[in-house]
Amino acid sequence: MSNRNYKDSVFVDLFSKDLHAKENFISLYNALHRTNLDPVNTEVKPVMLEKVLYMKYYNDISMLIDGKIVVMIEHQSTVNENMPFRFLEYIARVYEKITPTKERFGRKQIKLPKPEFYVFYNGIEDFPLEKELYLSDAFIYSDKESLQDTKIPLEITVKVVNINIGKDNPILRNCKTLAQYSKFIEEVRTLIKEGHSDPLSDAITQSIKNGILSEYLERKSKEVRNMLLAEYDYDTDIAVQRKEAYDDGLETGRKQGIEQEKINTAKKLLSMGLSIEQISEGTGLTLEQVKKLQE
Repeated sequence: MSNRNYKDSVFVDLFSKDLHAKENFISLYNALHRTNLDPVNTEVKPVMLEKVLYMKYYNDISMLIDGKIVVMIEHQSTVNENMPFRFLEYIARVYEKITPTKERFGRKQIKLPKPEFYVFYNGIEDFPLEKELYLSDAFIYSDKESLQDTKIPLEITVKVVNINIGKDNPILRNCKTLAQYSKFIEEVRTLIKEGHSDPLSDAITQSIKNGILSEYLERKSKEVRNMLLAEYDYDTDIAVQRKEAYDDGLETGRKQGIEQEKINTAKKLLSMGLSIEQISEGTGLTLEQVKKLQE
């Protein structure tokens, strides 16, 4: 758990990895588009990336639907304004992955599935119900240019969707799994605030009792607890992307940034009352390191 190759999360598991992931994803797609695709007759192919440039992380969810549409989704508790640029990196490599090399260099125009880009936000900071981010907002213009009178040669539009249960987004009403996921995360936060000794396990037990993701949680309670514990190790989406970790452009800076994130997380989990063993498992710190922090 200390060196995750991709961001383990309940959200990613529910919509791309789990036994019922295809049905869940189709339900989510239908909620976004007000369509009625049938999971049985719809082809859904995962096209997630194993590595993106220098990052040792998978992108969250990328699905090719009937060979015509690529839906790319990132799940975040902190909105990253650079998501249009990151999606630009992602989609270029997905296209490389799904198109034969000889066709790319041929004279005949190849056909590409249309891309769609989404961020599902469930952080604690107030955020609009929906918001769009544009790649063009990052472009540098000369003194004589402006965004209004300049033809934009390249654009990426990312739709950010607030899925917090309190926002009552219509998408939650149309996708049962997403709504229950949001309720589950809200339960986790509530129990943490109340100071439960093991809020993650208690949230799983309480959610099963209340019929929230009950079948899923009963099957994978241990895995879900570990995923939740691991998520606390990364307050932002990809810790190694933070500028301070790369100020010197050195690998040591990157490692120090990750190590500091682990220490900060361990301190938070200690204040929540979790055991030394649980914190060591979730952060990757040694038992001795956690004991020193406790002292």
